[in-house]
Amino acid sequence: MNLQDATLLRADNFIAGRWMAAASGQQLEVRNPADNALIVAVPDSAAADAQAAVDAAQAAFPAWKATPARERAQLLKRWHALIIEHQQDLALIISTEQGKPLAEGRGEVLYAASYVEWFAEEATRANGELIPAPVRGRRMMALKEPVGVVAAITPWNFPAAMIARKIAPALAAGCTVVAKPAEDTPLTSLALVHLAELAGFPAGVLNIVSASREHTPAVVDVWLKDVRVRKITFTGSTPVGKHLARESATTLKKLSLELGGNAPFIVFEDADLDAAVEGLMVSKFRNGGQTCVCPNRVFVHDAVHDQFVEKLASRVGALKVGPATRADSQIGPMINARAVNKIMAHIDDALSKGAQLVTGGRRLLQGEGPNYVAPTVLSSATTAMLLAQEETFGPVVPVFRFTGEDEVVRIANDTPFGLAAYFYSRDIARVWRVADALETGIVGINEGALASEAAPFGGVKESGYGREGSTHGLDDYMHTKYLCQGGL
Repeated sequence: MNLQDATLLRADNFIAGRWMAAASGQQLEVRNPADNALIVAVPDSAAADAQAAVDAAQAAFPAWKATPARERAQLLKRWHALIIEHQQDLALIISTEQGKPLAEGRGEVLYAASYVEWFAEEATRANGELIPAPVRGRRMMALKEPVGVVAAITPWNFPAAMIARKIAPALAAGCTVVAKPAEDTPLTSLALVHLAELAGFPAGVLNIVSASREHTPAVVDVWLKDVRVRKITFTGSTPVGKHLARESATTLKKLSLELGGNAPFIVFEDADLDAAVEGLMVSKFRNGGQTCVCPNRVFVHDAVHDQFVEKLASRVGALKVGPATRADSQIGPMINARAVNKIMAHIDDALSKGAQLVTGGRRLLQGEGPNYVAPTVLSSATTAMLLAQEETFGPVVPVFRFTGEDEVVRIANDTPFGLAAYFYSRDIARVWRVADALETGIVGINEGALASEAAPFGGVKESGYGREGSTHGLDDYMHTKYLCQGGL
């Protein structure tokens, strides 16, 4: 990578204000999904490293909790300024280790920075309340306090945005942090922590360890069992989220879980079809379909089905696939071979059960590497297919026909997940009926781009609980203390 600031490429853990190797000396290779080339090796941490991180975070907590909110906010603002200043380098790191096109990498850096700025401002607004006393001579108050040490576990698909969305509110609230990024994409997180170090956060306030898939359970188990870790925030799969919920129950930790999705995208007969196609392109093909809120099931009313599919296929078939280093790339490589295999298994299963291939449907074995999949549209999809029941997490659009509003809402809700949903309609009465009926934490109405630091992000049912972003985002890192003074 031709970084303007080569110090952003970190290859060590950061614990107690020092960059260090894993205690075992073991390393984890980070590779570029575009061509599987080695980028750098980082620590493959284990229990000892996780324990050291908690020790550092706990030691730093009393002083950080006592730091005035305005001072915490000023540090966050300095961090924000450094992220913006290094946007190009951070984008290049994201695109190199994760695979998304460079333009998307730059956009993710700004998205991550927006959470840091937002929570810098929210830090000074964690107000308590004075409660009218029911009897004379008493003063009753409610104060908000940081919960303590927070363990943040982040996914590979948005390595900058997800760690910023967790670390920024934790630090704003007065918590200290131990973090573990995904094994595929640790370099972005390490770079952001380096910038936090430059911003002047005290030693031990922010600690990060990298670990392979094999060693991650040992790292996380330390944090699950340690009573000093008072909160876990996790974005990832529902099975892992359930494991964290079960194992954290023994110490009754606070949890924020943003888990799997199976987002429906509904196009009613009165929809603006051009707007609906544009919204689907924005929401589905961001990061090559590797997002938790991208539409997984597209339901189109029978009256406009053929017209919609034709418009969609024209747009999808024109998408340019290639590595992030190519300026015209719109879809990058998938994160690894496992992801490609799952995508192809979903396509093959659908075709074997009667789906019709409209465009795509194949691996693209380019000279750059093996992890490319052609953007795909399938028609005649049914609920019996795997892609209707599981997240495909790739650039595949299965289109289902429907004829009635009640029917499509019932099918859309017929899933254990409830993260995001989208629908297009110009009937204002239908807009409110359907928005109320959809069982998700997020609903896009005639809109495909939902993410914002000002909005509460999170799901219902098996998509998890807790909210990130917005004025509600700080609450998950704080608890309320009630004070009652008598004898006045």
